[in-house]
Amino acid sequence: MKPWPTIPRFAALLCVLLAFGAAPAGAASSAEIEAGVNNTLSRFTKDVAGAEAFLKSAKGALVFPHVYKGGIGIGGEYGEGALRIGGKTVDYYSTAAASIGFQLGGQVKSIIILFMQDEALRKFRDSAGWKAGVDGSIALIDIGAGRELSTQTIKDPIVAFIFDQKGLMYNLTLEGSKFTKLKK
Repeated sequence: MKPWPTIPRFAALLCVLLAFGAAPAGAASSAEIEAGVNNTLSRFTKDVAGAEAFLKSAKGALVFPHVYKGGIGIGGEYGEGALRIGGKTVDYYSTAAASIGFQLGGQVKSIIILFMQDEALRKFRDSAGWKAGVDGSIALIDIGAGRELSTQTIKDPIVAFIFDQKGLMYNLTLEGSKFTKLKK
């Protein structure tokens, strides 16, 4: 097998630097994650009508305040967050994903994943490394201007909200994202 040509090696290295170099050096402390989760949930309930009642009806909320993504042909993303049940953090998680295809740039986004059914939350918590689209489907909710969240109209067992996107890359998907419990 031939070794990789110089350009793909350079592109792969650049992707890693873009994906993870923009993130704070080292893993976040539990206090940093908690502060980010609190801020993310506060913005969510302030900016989205009906979000507070929707959060209260959820069995659990997995919140990633900052997910960093970067890529040049090959991309990657990573973030750390907390799973809250009854408003209290029960575990810390990371999310990571890789992608191949037409992409160039980097972005930072916030993700909130709500488990609306006990069974969906139990399956997630019992897994060693839960993968979206394989171990369970996540309905991505797009809240446009003037729309309100309602548990009457959204009936999916797991729903996600991606918001606060900053940067040059745009990709609203969680397919292939892997969620792994952290020891904090």
